[in-house]
Amino acid sequence: MADKITTHWKGGLTFESDNPSGKTVVMDTNIEGQDERFGLSPKAMMLSSLAGCSALDVISILDKMNEEIDDFKIEVSGELTDEHPRYYHSVVVEYHFYGSDLNKKKCERAVNLSVEKYCGVMEMFRQFAKIETSIFYHIATKR
Repeated sequence: MADKITTHWKGGLTFESDNPSGKTVVMDTNIEGQDERFGLSPKAMMLSSLAGCSALDVISILDKMNEEIDDFKIEVSGELTDEHPRYYHSVVVEYHFYGSDLNKKKCERAVNLSVEKYCGVMEMFRQFAKIETSIFYHIATKR
């Protein structure tokens, strides 16, 4: 069965989009002369989708490996083309692991499995963007 969403105009340049889970998200964009924003920009949400997809993989894989970490985040930045239609032609994905006893080999394995095998959003991005990934370890010292 195919995923289906409905996006509903809420006035101005604000839209609400549902999700097969039943949750909704509000989308809008920068409007010159208007400071107030009501939602997320569709293009930035693509970067969030990439991070979310890979993060789900990484945490699931580490869990299966019985590897505990204190914290984890992914930072994604994308560079848009100059010409319309503007799309991300290059994307940088940074994986940040936090802990006092990180197993770097397991963390790297989890990231590589996500990037190379499991993350469907990563594969979609590969169709139009150059993707660069890197891993950072933040070792907390025990007191």
